[in-house]
Amino acid sequence: MTDMTPIDYRQREYSDAIKAFLARGPRLFINNEWVESSHGATIGVEDPSSGKEITRIADASDRDVDRAVAAARTAFDDGRWTGLAPNARERIIHRFADLLEAHADEFAEIEAIDNGKPKGMAAAVDIPGAISQLRFMAGWASKISGEVIQPYTMPTGTVFGYTLREPVGVCGQIVPWNFPLLMACLKIAPALAAGCTLVLKPAEQTPLTALRLADLVAEAGFPAGVVNIITGYGHTAGDRMVKHPDVDKIAFTGSTEIGKLINRNATDTLKHVTLELGGKSPVVIMPDVNVAEVAPGAAGAIFFNSGQVCVAGSRLFAHRSIFDQVIEGVAATAPFWAPRPSLDAEAHAGPLVSKEQFDRVMGYIEAGKRDGASVAMGGDAPTADGYYVNPTVLVDVNPQMSVVREEIFGPVVVAQRFDDLDEVAKAANDTCFGLGAGVWTRDVATMHKLAAKIKSGTVWGNCHAVIDTALPFGGYKESGIGREQGRAGIEAYLETKSVILQL
Repeated sequence: MTDMTPIDYRQREYSDAIKAFLARGPRLFINNEWVESSHGATIGVEDPSSGKEITRIADASDRDVDRAVAAARTAFDDGRWTGLAPNARERIIHRFADLLEAHADEFAEIEAIDNGKPKGMAAAVDIPGAISQLRFMAGWASKISGEVIQPYTMPTGTVFGYTLREPVGVCGQIVPWNFPLLMACLKIAPALAAGCTLVLKPAEQTPLTALRLADLVAEAGFPAGVVNIITGYGHTAGDRMVKHPDVDKIAFTGSTEIGKLINRNATDTLKHVTLELGGKSPVVIMPDVNVAEVAPGAAGAIFFNSGQVCVAGSRLFAHRSIFDQVIEGVAATAPFWAPRPSLDAEAHAGPLVSKEQFDRVMGYIEAGKRDGASVAMGGDAPTADGYYVNPTVLVDVNPQMSVVREEIFGPVVVAQRFDDLDEVAKAANDTCFGLGAGVWTRDVATMHKLAAKIKSGTVWGNCHAVIDTALPFGGYKESGIGREQGRAGIEAYLETKSVILQL
């Protein structure tokens, strides 16, 4: 059944508080102060729901980046943060989380306007997720410790050996535009808990929640220089951070292409690097499922956040015996996932983040059709106002097509048939990525077999994209280096020092 009610694609009016926030001049947050850029260059910020510019931000120069790094370096070296008692650091991070929670509605509106995602989704997912990252990692501030180790080659009692876990230093953190606030807090939280200082650069397309977050830094009680937030382009400000000799670690979430470039550039100074990169996640549906229950889950795996998710279930593998039913079930969700303006209370999905991303996604759809794929659902843009793309299902595809092999990062899924377990496991692994995968089945043995066979940092069973702060997250192959969240997430910001004392 299709809902024939026409959608009003006009963006709704912003609240007075957000209007006032957008009217602030372009500034950078360095050393707990709002400062102007050294050269006055700015970057326009659009609302993807309308395609209109809503404000401008500072385009940080090399000198601006140097100022921010110097502030972080001084704050780390003089011990104003690292030297605090762990419970003091923990309390300040918790206050930071409390302040974010107190302003949750405002942050949800800013995120919706800036990124294009529905405000309701930001309120239900992004803001609580950001708060959870801060609160979970705050507890680690008082749990970091080394261990006493009995030496192997020396007589007992002649040498005392132990290890210390120490913060890695100044961290440059570069976050993407698909979950701007959540990704920022995912990076900020473990760095602060470990005792590091940082310079955060949000994506130039979606900088607004990071800038609003900066307002809360001093209020929470962070000493000057511990958290610095700058805006600018990745190829200028981001590149300067990656190459800066006083930055000890780079944490980046974004495309595999840019991640590879960052990794190469960071090698000159042998920085610590963690990378959470692209994906082309398989969703495998076995023939024993209830299709009516599973098809909406498969649809949500790709259409949530308009497909702008690194673990989006963009390759759908349904058993041949139920393939047609699955496609019909996914197509039936089209009215639910039809994109709407981000401040529309009825929205479950919004526009894509930018004209550039819109052109990229539509280009892939056209390439798929040229290569022989058939459009079973969507494949079009419903309006010329804003960057909307209807949820799309492509069938009659093969593994050589670009739509099957490359990350589209939009609401586009390629659907394929399979006959047996070994076949689908091989097809699921036929990719340079390995970030996430989903398996839908009632058979526990089948679930465990596929979870073991699929090369992926996370495998979900009868769900998709369920993320928890206590569980490590990251990718195999070209989907990244290292892990975030959980114990692994804090360890990524620590050095291990061995101390050996002759007795």
